[in-house]
Amino acid sequence: MKATSNDHAFTATDPRGIQHEPTFAGALSFLRRKYTKELAGIDVAVTGIPLDTATTNRPGARFGPRAIREASTELAWARPYGWNFSPLDQLATVDFGDCRWDHGRPEEIPAAIEAHADAVLAAGAAMLSLGGDHFISYPLLKAHAKRYGPLSLIHFDAHSDTWNDAEGTGRVDHGTMFYHAAREGLVDPARSVQIGLRTHNDDHLGFNVLDAPLVHENGAKAVSAEAKRIVGNRKAYLTFDIDCLDPSFAPGTGTPVCGGLSTATAFAILKGLAGIDFVGMDLVEVAPAYDIGGITALAGATIAYEWLALYALRPGGPIAS
Repeated sequence: MKATSNDHAFTATDPRGIQHEPTFAGALSFLRRKYTKELAGIDVAVTGIPLDTATTNRPGARFGPRAIREASTELAWARPYGWNFSPLDQLATVDFGDCRWDHGRPEEIPAAIEAHADAVLAAGAAMLSLGGDHFISYPLLKAHAKRYGPLSLIHFDAHSDTWNDAEGTGRVDHGTMFYHAAREGLVDPARSVQIGLRTHNDDHLGFNVLDAPLVHENGAKAVSAEAKRIVGNRKAYLTFDIDCLDPSFAPGTGTPVCGGLSTATAFAILKGLAGIDFVGMDLVEVAPAYDIGGITALAGATIAYEWLALYALRPGGPIAS
């Protein structure tokens, strides 16, 4: 009998390459990557940030990382469709596990997330962070800006998340992170873009907005081209709130808004961003308690996989776009 192996989340010996095992079985990790805290020689560390105490509507995104990992087993057997290479062959990628904090000390959570990110970035790995609610982007951007300077933000969402925080910088809220990120110089709004918005905010703080009606009217190619024009050759951070997708494609989220993007449109826009100098990404707001058949978690896992391809194609990456 031919010898086979499984449970690659524990048994894999090479951080590169596609790991084959039955989609219905085996230890769960993102794309069957090995769980490890050792980051020497690693290109990308996938990590969960299971926070949902900053939500303003339905909680449950703390279970997002677990659901995304499970859904990713449907994808781990092959390269993402539409690319002529496998990012898992090109990038040494591991599952770094989840960020840990004391849930009884909520005031300490932002610093814990920032320190978690600091450690990964100091080891030389890029972060692919799985949320969790969208607040996690704020401490993650703090860590990335310390390393790379002010960033261009490419932000997919139904909401601007730039609402004025009248209570000051101490508020943990998934609707004010980019207000603070802009005010503190973590991101440059003039060289950043928000895609798919469809809720009102009178002050976008100078961010370029390509809202959902504009996407529907002009199409994915035009949106990608405009985003690339805005960002130019700056280092960029991608944040994707799953509620950017219409609830018919992503019901499993805390603040669904009708009129959003289809998964096909989102994938096409992402593919059009090849060549941008990405330094990190987060995928947030997957709340599996409200999901149907796991379609939201699967969309989230697929979007995260697409970003791995984009990271491989960045300037100076293993593949020239």
